[in-house]
Amino acid sequence: MKNKKAIIIGGGPAGLTAAFEFIQNTDIQPLVLEKREYWGGISRTVNYKGNRIDIGGHRFFSKSDVIMDWWCKILPILSEEKSIKISYQNKSKELNTIGFPSDGKNNDNVMLVRSRKSRIYYQKQFFDYPISLTPETVLKLGIFNTFLIGMSYLKRVAFPIKEEKNLEDFFINRFGKKLYQTFFKDYTEKVWGIKCTEISSEWGAQRIKGLSIRKSIAHFLNKKFSKSDKTVSQKDTETSLIEYFLYPKFGPGQMWEEVAEKVISNDGELHQNLKVKEIKTDGNKIVSVIAQNQITKEEILFEGDYFISTMPVIELISSLDCEVPEKISEVSEGLIYRDFITVGLLLSKMKKQEITDNWIYIQEPYVKVGRLQIFNNWSPFLVKDANTTWVGLEYFCYENDALWNKTEAEMKELAIKEMVEIGMINREDVLDSVVIKMPKTYPAYFGTYEKFDQIIDYTSQFENLFLIGRNGMHKYNNQDHSMLTAIQAVQNIKNGIFSKENLWSINTEQEYHEEK
Repeated sequence: MKNKKAIIIGGGPAGLTAAFEFIQNTDIQPLVLEKREYWGGISRTVNYKGNRIDIGGHRFFSKSDVIMDWWCKILPILSEEKSIKISYQNKSKELNTIGFPSDGKNNDNVMLVRSRKSRIYYQKQFFDYPISLTPETVLKLGIFNTFLIGMSYLKRVAFPIKEEKNLEDFFINRFGKKLYQTFFKDYTEKVWGIKCTEISSEWGAQRIKGLSIRKSIAHFLNKKFSKSDKTVSQKDTETSLIEYFLYPKFGPGQMWEEVAEKVISNDGELHQNLKVKEIKTDGNKIVSVIAQNQITKEEILFEGDYFISTMPVIELISSLDCEVPEKISEVSEGLIYRDFITVGLLLSKMKKQEITDNWIYIQEPYVKVGRLQIFNNWSPFLVKDANTTWVGLEYFCYENDALWNKTEAEMKELAIKEMVEIGMINREDVLDSVVIKMPKTYPAYFGTYEKFDQIIDYTSQFENLFLIGRNGMHKYNNQDHSMLTAIQAVQNIKNGIFSKENLWSINTEQEYHEEK
């Protein structure tokens, strides 16, 4: 009897996780169709002359034991310590490590334990991220501004906004209006390109639900007066406050390249440069897809029993060969995506020395750059020459707007100019540069998003179609959330469950975001 086949559209974290899960836990053969020439989606690693770029930055930690174990099985932890302690909810867990090889040979397929540090850059000064009213912060802000921030926060503690209608309300309830205007407003509006009043509060609920001044101060005090413990994952700790994380030696793409190899070696089918053009239906089922080779333009028919989509919802709906209701098409076409440009600058040195940050959030309103990555601090193996500094400038835009359409030379010049302007570098210290563009990086919580339930209801009627991942669900998931949707989808298929309800509850109702 012929094995059943699962057609997986997209070779990012969600798609490759689904393929691996099919191989590990079912007799269903996975077939992955990826339209680009690389694996990993926005979690890929770009190699530019031996210097590697992590698109967007990917810390490998999760409050899900399933995901932590999954990662460590693919890439074991390399550490001088025999095990790494994981503490959460009054219990602890040990993750075994492989140790450093005694023969001095390189051990490349591993995860490193890295320290977490992110700061805010505002008025050419560094502030802790998440912001907390520590003595250092008070000194930098000044007594008067600190007083206004404190009074603004206490006002919201006493009189909170009862119905959070938008992201601005969400921030103000947790930080007060003054602190929100100082440290959150400009950066957030750079990211999304619109005012916080036009963004759904749901974004905050998914990304920073439990973060507040109170928790930030508590974390600061605990860090100051308790013994340091190299804890990689903490269910009682807000995601932004975790002090250590795991990281593939050569960047996040290494994880997904390794997964792809394991899928292929276990008789899974993986194809690159194949873009899905049409999805064929028969009643309430998907029966096949037609994909076009991006190089030869040849069209190929793929038949399957189950279909898993990580492609942007707007592309999924437009690819269906059936008569899609007009209201569904309108919602789909009204969904908005924010796009992403990384400019890599190779420097002989930075003007501001001893920067140990992974990320630096640029709060300065007079420049377009939103965030900096210091790739040396993610992993020293991302940088070819340890005597150089490898920096990634992150710009947020819409596909086909003025920023997106700048030439590579123009984009490089903008990046250098802005780094000089904010006092980070001297122009003469720039050794090389590169521009990387990533479309549809951030699904937005505006446009027609408020009607997205109609999309969920419509797509759920196709019993063998499962939407997973960030773009597949138009949901601002982290990498681990996307993986959890893939794992759950495979479990549903294995168990003959065609309801999609448990998939859509991930990163909303699950324990990951519960406040303790």
